[in-house]
Amino acid sequence: MAVETEQPVEEFTHCFTGECRINVLPLLFQIAKIIADSEDLAKTLTIILSVMQKQLRIQRGMVTLYDRGSETIFIHDSFGLSEEEKARGIYASGEGITGKVVETGRAIVVPHLRDDPRFLDRTRSHGNSNASFFCVPIIHGQKVIGTISAERAYRNPRLLKQDVEVLSTVALMVGPAAELYLIENVEKVRLENENRRLQSALKERFKPSNIIGNSKPMQQVYELIHKVAGTKATVLVLGESGVGKELVANAIHYNSATADGPFIKFNCAALPESIVESELFGHEKGAFTGAVGLRKGRFELADGGTIFLDEVGELSLPMQAKLLRVLQEKTFERVGGSKPVKVDLRIIAATNRDLLEMVAKGTFREDLYYRLYVFPITIPPLRERGSDVILLADHFAARNAADSGREVKRISTPALNMLMAYHWPGNVRELENVIERSVILSEDGVIHGYNLPPSLQTSAETGTNFGCSLGGKVQAVEYEMIVEALKSHRGNVTDAAQELGLTRRILGLRMDKYGINYKTFRRGGGARG
Repeated sequence: MAVETEQPVEEFTHCFTGECRINVLPLLFQIAKIIADSEDLAKTLTIILSVMQKQLRIQRGMVTLYDRGSETIFIHDSFGLSEEEKARGIYASGEGITGKVVETGRAIVVPHLRDDPRFLDRTRSHGNSNASFFCVPIIHGQKVIGTISAERAYRNPRLLKQDVEVLSTVALMVGPAAELYLIENVEKVRLENENRRLQSALKERFKPSNIIGNSKPMQQVYELIHKVAGTKATVLVLGESGVGKELVANAIHYNSATADGPFIKFNCAALPESIVESELFGHEKGAFTGAVGLRKGRFELADGGTIFLDEVGELSLPMQAKLLRVLQEKTFERVGGSKPVKVDLRIIAATNRDLLEMVAKGTFREDLYYRLYVFPITIPPLRERGSDVILLADHFAARNAADSGREVKRISTPALNMLMAYHWPGNVRELENVIERSVILSEDGVIHGYNLPPSLQTSAETGTNFGCSLGGKVQAVEYEMIVEALKSHRGNVTDAAQELGLTRRILGLRMDKYGINYKTFRRGGGARG
């Protein structure tokens, strides 16, 4: 750190006026002792500010700290400033004198404030324009942690130089305590606030209303989620593959009293049986070959929150017995251990299997079934959800278009008819994949029927006899263009023919060929899309 002042002098200045800097030395020793004993920033600053005010006769003094997370410099403690003035003292790195010291890590001395345009007077406390101002960095580990700054009138430049050196020494001493304070308070608070923000975002994302669907079966699901979320009851989510069982589990957790706790997911069918026990319950060091240390399992990680066991019907009978004990006692042992581990959590299980049938066959424990079947929620398959298909298709189209940077304005009526007629064996997951593919294939901002996969374009679903040959594809395009034109003109055949470049007679023949009735597209005629 370089400070441009006069050449060093041997003696301390102005001892005869009561401003002898030798009196500061015992206080510097006291500051060093406090830092060595506890690194308590509050105690240290009390002495520092007292030294500045009483021994150095500073008019205004400030200690600022730099929060790197928010890139903000704020006044942590001061004297000569009101609380309102102190609150206004916020700077960015490089902004004003204080910000420049933080940016460069070098002290700045201003002999006369009125001559320096860098002084922002952000606190609006500036009074004496003849006052000098200096700001020194608080540095630890080659990082600028904050600053110490002072303002007073100096007639002797040597005394100003000595005060800069005294406070530069103090700033170096206080560096470790300032960094520890930032870690334990400012950064901790910022991380806690960020965690709360993320938790709030998750709750918003997974609230029941964000599970798309207005059909009556889904309204009943929402009601059940609302009722069980406020309890700690075990929930069994039932339904075919792809219906959204995990979304329901998310909604229950993030709307519960333990929403701030962990939400741990485990697919019981995803791993070999030999390692499922270790994954769920953890293991002790040396429990088996390769167990080089203690490892917590999913149940232990979920303590204080929720564990979601997907495909619970795939667990082996021995693992079912261990799961039953956790349900009954909330206690288990790690693999290779004998000490019981107690947990406080909610269990949500899900399966697409018929557990009662498995009980009858002896492949699923009856006592476990009834332990899980405390509060069952059955998610209806997509084919039973009527108009939800259109809502979901629109949602997936908009989302995939945004993700891929493409513009998709709508889904055509023939395409919607195909989506509505299809039986969706893969449920919502299949619909999502179909729409993603169609967004990629769409070339004019519209998802057409011919953009959908061949499985949706059979005669059974479309009500037409289009094949998969070139002629069949041409007919499919012709059919869709006629439907779109009639829809645009609300069933007016003359206007539709004009748009298509056909005579009314030719259009009528094509409509007869495909079984299209213009009345379907009149206002209030019930056409979709």
